[in-house]
Amino acid sequence: MKTLRGKFSLRARLYLFSAAIITLFAVNVATHVWGSFARSESLVAYRDAVTASQLITDLEQSLEANRQQILVLATLRETTEQPLGDQERLSALEEIDAISQRLRRLGGLDGGGTDDYYRRLHKSATQLIDEWQFFYNNYNRASARFDVESSVSYNNSRQRLQELDKRQEYLAVQRSEAIDRTINLTDRITVIGFVTTIAVTMLLVIALIRSTNASLQRLKIGVQRFGSGDLTHRMDTRRDAGEIGELAKTFNDMSSKLQMAIDDVRAAKADADAANAAKSMFLANVSHELRTPLNAIIGYSEMLQDEIGDPQAVDRDQFSHDLGTIIFSGRQLLSLINDILDLSKIETGKMHASNEWFNPAELIFQVCDSLSPLVSQKNNTLKLCVDIDGMGDIHSDRSKLQQIVTNLFSNACKFTEKGDIRVTASKQGDYLHLIVADTGIGMTTDQQARVFDAFVQAEVTTGTEYGGTGLGLAIVKDFCQILGGDITLTSTLGAGSSFEVMIPVDQESDHASA
Repeated sequence: MKTLRGKFSLRARLYLFSAAIITLFAVNVATHVWGSFARSESLVAYRDAVTASQLITDLEQSLEANRQQILVLATLRETTEQPLGDQERLSALEEIDAISQRLRRLGGLDGGGTDDYYRRLHKSATQLIDEWQFFYNNYNRASARFDVESSVSYNNSRQRLQELDKRQEYLAVQRSEAIDRTINLTDRITVIGFVTTIAVTMLLVIALIRSTNASLQRLKIGVQRFGSGDLTHRMDTRRDAGEIGELAKTFNDMSSKLQMAIDDVRAAKADADAANAAKSMFLANVSHELRTPLNAIIGYSEMLQDEIGDPQAVDRDQFSHDLGTIIFSGRQLLSLINDILDLSKIETGKMHASNEWFNPAELIFQVCDSLSPLVSQKNNTLKLCVDIDGMGDIHSDRSKLQQIVTNLFSNACKFTEKGDIRVTASKQGDYLHLIVADTGIGMTTDQQARVFDAFVQAEVTTGTEYGGTGLGLAIVKDFCQILGGDITLTSTLGAGSSFEVMIPVDQESDHASA
C-alpha cells in the first residue's frame, strides 16, 4: 500500500481501483452471457432434435403410405387395366415432391456427425423417389413395365432413416450432456465470480480508504503542527504522489516562506531596536558633547564677567586665554551642529556638491596645521607625505574635501596616543589618492563592518572614553560618494587603522563619462 501511495496519485488510485472493479464485473457479465448462450444452444439443439425426429417419423409414414398406394395401383393396373386419372397422378406426384422437400429439410437440420448417414439416406431415398415418379409418369402406357413389387429400394430407405434417427438421437444426447455441463460450469463460475467480485471490491475500497485516510491524516498532523507554530516541521512528500504530494509540498513551501517572513520580521525588529538604541546612544552622546563646550562657554563667560566687575586691574594674558577657550568651545559646538545638519541634508537628499578649482595640497596642509594641537595633545607624531609638485588643481567641492580630511585627521588623533599619524596624498591617474593612517587602538572585523554607519561607534563605551557622536565617519563616506569617489578601511586591533580615499580630480568630467 505504501508503494501505491508513493507511485500513484489519489486520482490514479481511484482510476486503478475502478478499473479493477469494472474488470471483475465484466468477467462476471461475460460468464453470465456465456451461460445464457449455452442455454440458448441447448434449446436450439433440442428444437432441432425434435424437428428431425418429427421429420423422420413423417418420412417413414409417407414412404409407407406411398408404398402401399403404389402396390395397390400396380395390382389394379394388372387386373383391370384401368388408366390413372390426371388429377390422381398429379396428386401422387405432389406427394412425392413433398417427401423430397422433407428429405431436403432433414438435410438442413444436420448438426454435424450425421453427414455420412444423410448421404446414404439421400441416395437410397432419391432412387426410390425416381422409381415412384417413373411409375406415375408411365402408368397409362401399356408397354411400360414396373418392378414396384421389389422392396429393395424401399427397405434401404427405411433402414437409412432408422440409422439416421438413431444417430440423431445419440448426438442429441451427447450435445445435451455437454451443454448441461457447460451450464453447470457457467453457473458455478458466475456464483464464484460474483462472490469474488464482492470480496475484491470490498478489499479495494478498504485499501483505498486506508491509503487515502493515511495521506490525509499526515496532512492533518502537518497542518496542526503548522497551526501550533512549529514552522520547522516538514511533510514527507516522498510518501505520496500526485495531488496529495503536491499539496504537502505546497504546505512545506508555505511554511518555509512563513518562517522566512517571520525571521525577516524578527531581523527587522532587531535592526529597529538596534537603530533605536543607537539613536538613543547618539542623543546621549550629542547631549554630552553639546554640554561640554556649552559649559566651557558659560563658565569662562561668567569668569570674564566677574573679572570685568573686579576693581583690580585685568590680567590681559588670562583674559586672552579665557577668550580663546570660549572661541574654541564655540567652534567645537558649531562643528557638532554642522555634523548634525550635514547628516540631515544627506538623509533627505538635499546635500549636493559645489565644485570649484582648488589645490588639494594646500587644503591638506591648512587642515593639518590648524589641527596640530590635537597631535601634540596626546604626544603623537605627524608625518605628511603630500606630492605638492605632481598634485595640481582639482575640480571638486572644497568644503566637503576639507571636512573629509578634518574628520579623518581628528579621528586618528582621538584614538592614537604616543603614536604616529601619517597623511599621504598624491594624484593617481584621474583620481586624488588620500590616506590617513594611525598606529592607534585599531578595530576588529565586526567593528569595521559598522564603523561607517550613522549614530554608531565601535563600542558602546567609545563615546564615554574618547568622546564624539559617531557621525564623523558616516559623513565622510557620504561625502566621498557625493564627490564620485569612495573610502576603504584597513585596520588591525591594537595596531592602528588606515583610511584610503579615492576622489575624481574632475567631478563633472567623471559624471559625464559615467
